[in-house]
Amino acid sequence: MPAKNPRWWLTKDSAETVVDAPAEEIYRLVAELTRMGEWSPECQRVAWEDGATGPAAGARFVGHNRGGPLQLMRWSRHGRVLTAEPGREFAFVTEEGGRESTLWRYGFEPVEGGTRVTESYEVKWIPAWARIVDVPTNRHRELQGAMRHTLEQLKTAAERMTAERDSS
Repeated sequence: MPAKNPRWWLTKDSAETVVDAPAEEIYRLVAELTRMGEWSPECQRVAWEDGATGPAAGARFVGHNRGGPLQLMRWSRHGRVLTAEPGREFAFVTEEGGRESTLWRYGFEPVEGGTRVTESYEVKWIPAWARIVDVPTNRHRELQGAMRHTLEQLKTAAERMTAERDSS
């Protein structure tokens, strides 16, 4: 079977940046999913569900998104936090049709100049109709841009918080 071109067939990808802030502070921004709409161009809002009040392994949530051409596509996904290790990793999986769909992961690694933050996704399963929509909308390119945007917004917020704390 020939290899699939990742440009049209979503499998996995990642983006990273170095943030001049401690890993624990950046983690707190990412892990509070109700704030994800502040960073992501696609996520509009997130709400904790089933009694969850914050990031912990097993916590459930629903995210409401907007994207595609002219931001006309809207959808919601339920999800579950898989890993919540402050300053190290935050990961969650979204669900589609009662199945695990896409695994999202944020890794935090101390490096010279701050913390390397890596955002990645891995598509575990999506329905055939979504695969068909991926082609004309170039979903791969859209997700690459969204990850870069999200990381830049996180970088700006975390560095601002660190500077304000240090000047106090």
